Amino acid sequence: MSAVPIEMADRRKLIQWLIGISVATVAWFIAYSQLSDFAEWLVGLFGLSRQTHFGEAMHFFLYDTPKVLLLLTGIVFVMGIIQTFFAPERTRALLSGKREGVGNVLAASLGIVTPFCSCSAVPLFIGFLSAGVPLGVTFSFLISAPMVNEVALVLLFGMFGWQVAALYLGMGLLIAIVAGLVIGKLKMERFLEDWVQKILAGQTAHPVDEKFSWLQRFQAGRNHVREIVGKVWPYILLGIALGAGIHGFVPEDFMASFMGRDVWWAVPAAVVLGVPMYTNAAGIIPIVEALIGKGAALGTVLAFMMAVIALSAPEMIILRKALKPTLIATFAGVVAAGIMLVGYVFNWLL
Repeated sequence: MSAVPIEMADRRKLIQWLIGISVATVAWFIAYSQLSDFAEWLVGLFGLSRQTHFGEAMHFFLYDTPKVLLLLTGIVFVMGIIQTFFAPERTRALLSGKREGVGNVLAASLGIVTPFCSCSAVPLFIGFLSAGVPLGVTFSFLISAPMVNEVALVLLFGMFGWQVAALYLGMGLLIAIVAGLVIGKLKMERFLEDWVQKILAGQTAHPVDEKFSWLQRFQAGRNHVREIVGKVWPYILLGIALGAGIHGFVPEDFMASFMGRDVWWAVPAAVVLGVPMYTNAAGIIPIVEALIGKGAALGTVLAFMMAVIALSAPEMIILRKALKPTLIATFAGVVAAGIMLVGYVFNWLL
């Protein structure tokens, strides 16, 4: 007898969710369209002028902060729903048994719709290995998931246009696929840590096929926003603050001379500089925007961005739990070479 009231309650909750999402969507678009005027109003309210360094920096911060948070919240909510269709067990099932080549392409493509940062992708990476997914295929996913994710693509689209976002998508996928193929051809399974090799020699995980109602999918989207946005907002504010400082105070000639397209060593230097840092696409893209605004070459700055989110030091530390130093060094070297190639291609084309 209790089944009917519970079903009716779920139906009411689903209707409330649909109404709430409709209202929030309209409010989101209205707010996003007024961001520039809002930032101008706040700068004037504080008695600042954009003709000063501090005023210009404040305008950058007050404009980019709500812009990035609005984009991130909307994207993460939608991807939280999409992720219910791509649970880790199902993702492993899709990749298990796939041959190299096809598996690399599929793994890199799945990385786009599975919004993991470089560190949170590592446990899934280990799960793939335990499910019998080839080593090179798992690396394609490990590279693609943080680097070619929906946050990076949408923010690049919003700030630089669809051409830059599309080129970034294509080059990022190419790095993930080729790097995975190279690592797979090198047959480096012996450089996995012993405990991982024991897992590979034992039983593999069995996929679990979970069924979600739309109410549960919406709730998953909300929980994803709480988890992801709640975790990364300090990085976002820090990144935007740094970007604002660059935008307002750093002379254009300095950035153009250090990260310009005519400086041959700028791309490898940007990659080396990015590795010790750790943030995500939401935190790094405001810095990218500010650097480009100061005359830095797009390819050089994107190489820096890719190194930060795909070759971070914390990721290497976590990977050390599963991989021996030789395999980590090979992974870092192959990916760094691909990133530098992307930097030079962007500088040449744009």
